[in-house]
Amino acid sequence: MIDALTVTVGVTALVLAAWCGFAAYRDEPTKDWHFIGMAVVSLLALVQLVVAVVQLAGGAKPDDGTAIFLAYLIGAAACVPAAGFLSLSERTRWGSVTVAAGGVVLAVLEVRLYDIWGGGHG
Repeated sequence: MIDALTVTVGVTALVLAAWCGFAAYRDEPTKDWHFIGMAVVSLLALVQLVVAVVQLAGGAKPDDGTAIFLAYLIGAAACVPAAGFLSLSERTRWGSVTVAAGGVVLAVLEVRLYDIWGGGHG
């Protein structure tokens, strides 16, 4: 997997989490700009999914198993969109909290994906 892409997804997820966390602090629901941010982060996670699947199809193998890697990869791609949909049903500050939590979860999933792929074994 491409390390730079993993770092980019993780960092943008944390930026989204901070942004939506600040909105929650200000007692604001998610707004259109937040959804644009969610779309950017989700697109990056989707690109990561496609790149990883292409690498798997080309014969690359994660150190800790393909099934667990794919499970985390799919979870990572679904994390922020799921939080975004939940925030639509909760049009209070808690919608922003939900998206902030989704961003943090995505960042943690990125670290785990890196480990499963074998990034921690220099």
